[in-house]
Amino acid sequence: MGSLRAFGVSLCGDKERADDLVQETLFKAWNHLDSFKEGTNLKAWLFTILRNTYFSERRKRRREVEDADGTYAARLATQPAQHGYMDMQDFRAALTKLPDDQREALVLVGAAGFSYEEAAEISGCAVGTIKSRVNRARNRLASMLGLESLDDATAAESLSKSA
Repeated sequence: MGSLRAFGVSLCGDKERADDLVQETLFKAWNHLDSFKEGTNLKAWLFTILRNTYFSERRKRRREVEDADGTYAARLATQPAQHGYMDMQDFRAALTKLPDDQREALVLVGAAGFSYEEAAEISGCAVGTIKSRVNRARNRLASMLGLESLDDATAAESLSKSA
């Protein structure tokens, strides 16, 4: 469940919402257990359910007004002085600015530890597409954060800390 929650947080950027996504995922999985094929990857099946649930709900909420840039929320809290915390905030903000497909690919491969093949299966696309998305996401993050490059270890470490 920890990996599902981390993936949920990376998709929606909100821990409470991620908990709701995980709960909904497990509820759907339990109710549709008969559609799971024995001998296949249970973890990938659950990640796919969570991903599909997130994107379905996101499509439904397109017309809702959100505080997407965090302007209102920023007025409610005082920013901490610790640099590490601020760096993580910068990383999280940059991660949310990535296109959904790139963010999803990076989180699946970099944080959740899925192979490119498993990530491609979860996302419903070709392995080469996942590799391309991960590469573009890393380069874009590095650019947004003012880094020369964002390698696998850095991405995985940063993503796992954000969960």
